[in-house]
Amino acid sequence: MMRQAPELNEREATILHAVVHSYITTAEPVGSRTVVKRFALDLSPATVRNTMADLEEQGYLQQVHTSSGRVPTDRGYRYYVDYLMRVQELTGAERERIEVEYAQRLNDADEVLKQTSHLLALITHQAGIAEAPSERAAVVKRLELMPVTRDRMAVLLVDNYGRVRSMMVQTERELDADHLPTLNQFLNDHLNGVAVDGLSAALNAKLRNFLDEQRRLAEEALQVLSLMPAQRSGQVFLEGATQLFEQPEFRDIERAREVFGLLEERDRLVDLLRSAAMESERTRGSVLIGAEFQGKGVEGISVVASPYHVDGQPVGAIGVLGPRRMPYPRLTAIVDYTASMVGRILTRLGG
Repeated sequence: MMRQAPELNEREATILHAVVHSYITTAEPVGSRTVVKRFALDLSPATVRNTMADLEEQGYLQQVHTSSGRVPTDRGYRYYVDYLMRVQELTGAERERIEVEYAQRLNDADEVLKQTSHLLALITHQAGIAEAPSERAAVVKRLELMPVTRDRMAVLLVDNYGRVRSMMVQTERELDADHLPTLNQFLNDHLNGVAVDGLSAALNAKLRNFLDEQRRLAEEALQVLSLMPAQRSGQVFLEGATQLFEQPEFRDIERAREVFGLLEERDRLVDLLRSAAMESERTRGSVLIGAEFQGKGVEGISVVASPYHVDGQPVGAIGVLGPRRMPYPRLTAIVDYTASMVGRILTRLGG
């Protein structure tokens, strides 16, 4: 989402950048003398103090206590992220570290995304979140019907992300085990490459073109498909949640309880991740900050997220969740690069 740049002059922008950077680093309110000394500004402390007061009046900074320095507000962080920060380039060593974590054999998308959440938590010291591709975004690579009892069968579905899903189906009549190979062949001939959530619709669309034996097989297949349970939404993996409670912002018991409650609500967590990823450009990450989220328990956090793409299409998102006081330039670079790795790996799995 494009945002209109507010009118900050060069001095105001420089001092806002200095305050945000200093607060991210130290977690301590920032005073005018700190800004002058740390950033070697050719300005007097009085001038910086007056400018900080102007920024506070405009809603970019706030003073926690009367005698303390100032800290950024959500609006201050947003201006910093949108107009002042420069995304860091990862070093060769950092890229290699990420690539090494994916060097082990990972057989399906869920393994890849579980490893991703662990990796993000390990490298960033925040909570790592990774959404596996939804089964609604998957296509069938293989279907197999296997008899279990006289009136029950197992349906094995392999998708293009290497995942194998098994389902038990109760049939209305006794199974003919000798007939299943023919039905399996029919299913794979006509449903390979079809979206997992569109199997019945795809067969119904072809039904009018089938004659005799094929029509009978299609009707049997539709009966089996109608008995299959609904597809799951994408699974979400979370690692490093305990690291959040080492941050000064979450030492308050009530705030910690709210954040912990959020992390327990996986559907809500996915919504936050997707909201942040949707803010991004097609292949870049994005940041959502505090009050930009809707709902209690998220005012003090930020999410840095990036979508990952398979065959050029966005199918999920990864990111990190932490306090608003996060090193956004570095985290954005890490999340972006990791998302590109995930996309490449999943594209190979589906090839």
